[in-house]
Amino acid sequence: MHTAEYIRQTPIAPERWPIAIAGMPEFDKSMDRIDAWYHNEIIDRPPVRFVAHNAFLELSQGELVDMSPDERQARWFDAEYQVKLYLKSIAGRNHLGETFPLFFPNLGPDLYAALYGARLEFGEVTSWSVPIVKDWSDAAKLQFDPNGVYFRKIEEITAVALEMCRDKALVGYTDLHPGLDCVAAWRDPQQLCFDMIDSPEEVAKLSEIAIADFERIYDHFDGMLREAGQPSVGWMGIPSFGRFHIPSCDFSTMISPGFFNEFGLPILQREVKTMTHNVFHMDGKGVARHLDAILSVPEVHALQWVQGVGDDQPIMQWVPFIKDIQARGVPVIVDLTQKELHGFMEAMSPEGLFLWIATTSEEEERTLLKSISRWK
Repeated sequence: MHTAEYIRQTPIAPERWPIAIAGMPEFDKSMDRIDAWYHNEIIDRPPVRFVAHNAFLELSQGELVDMSPDERQARWFDAEYQVKLYLKSIAGRNHLGETFPLFFPNLGPDLYAALYGARLEFGEVTSWSVPIVKDWSDAAKLQFDPNGVYFRKIEEITAVALEMCRDKALVGYTDLHPGLDCVAAWRDPQQLCFDMIDSPEEVAKLSEIAIADFERIYDHFDGMLREAGQPSVGWMGIPSFGRFHIPSCDFSTMISPGFFNEFGLPILQREVKTMTHNVFHMDGKGVARHLDAILSVPEVHALQWVQGVGDDQPIMQWVPFIKDIQARGVPVIVDLTQKELHGFMEAMSPEGLFLWIATTSEEEERTLLKSISRWK
């Protein structure tokens, strides 16, 4: 991976207010570690989160397998059920390291596209939208509707969670994808690839629709969290006392750097502008080909590296890539297994690294914290 000069905009830690969460007495200390991480500094050890990537998606998987599509949607829409299920999963737990307990209001990754009229279909662990722009004239009916079923439902889930999770867990704002992922959901990902060649002007128009209302939508949910006295936090579970956002472009794995620079980069530049902390979700080597472009945006403060599955594991094959990010002064989240931890620590220096490790017990977590505390 070519190393380009990169000057990032180091975020300033905003003023905090008191947060009390059962089972996490060291909340403030954990926030200190995260603030240091953004600056590639270490107070006593790197931050570590004892949750596997996308673990929140698996919580109700077993109960939805044999349901009809209508029954699945009803379960996804049952705000009280979803919150109770989460609270049951953390009952009596101590939250060690930087494992902030978080209920994530979720109707799937295409929710943002659905706020403009697309229909969602619900599976066991995710949902997907049905393409709505079959003809370019269909773009005229794409209107953000604050009274639409999906907006009102995710608003309800957020409100119910804020009430039920008080003093027990943080509540995040829902996943918002205003970029090419949204355009791909409206148009169909494969079709959008052809569109970039055949109809670039129409793609640009859809992209403008996708980003135009983003700040308004973000501010609505950010306001709900602030009114409840909460910090800003998304599905990553990294709180901010400013404005936290997770920009991403999973669709970019299907396109060249030239097309990303033309269509994806302008949206990213606008998407991150008003945020205090932006952690870009880099989902695999296909997205990683756009690393230089992504890091050309000063407001991208950190990266989450997701290496993928199958041949893209184990993590050690990605050590040179992670070192390249580290050399640019960019903080990075790395997801690895307990078995990989020792070799990874031997190969890497800890500055600017945030570890995500799946565990099954508090005893495992305390043992891992001792090992990570000795990492120099």
